[in-house]
Amino acid sequence: MSSSSADRSRPPLRQAVQRLLPARSVLGFLVLLALLGTLSYAAGAAAGPVAPDLHPAGGTRTGGGTPADDGDMGGMHGMGAAAPRPVTPGAPR
Repeated sequence: MSSSSADRSRPPLRQAVQRLLPARSVLGFLVLLALLGTLSYAAGAAAGPVAPDLHPAGGTRTGGGTPADDGDMGGMHGMGAAAPRPVTPGAPR
């Protein structure tokens, strides 16, 4: 039997699929990006929270109800800016 002209003009399925897909380098980059994202997520999940009292912004705290201190770092005396002194006109600096 002979093939019809319509069958000869249609590209095979493999060529049609290759034409629709992006280049191999783009596919490789996307696969690598997905793999690195998955690995970094797994490493972060295995490491746990960064700080002991870290909690979600809208979540509830699991620790005590009040913080232990007011955020002062203690032992850092003299690290703040000095109070400005009044300057009198004509006085040496």
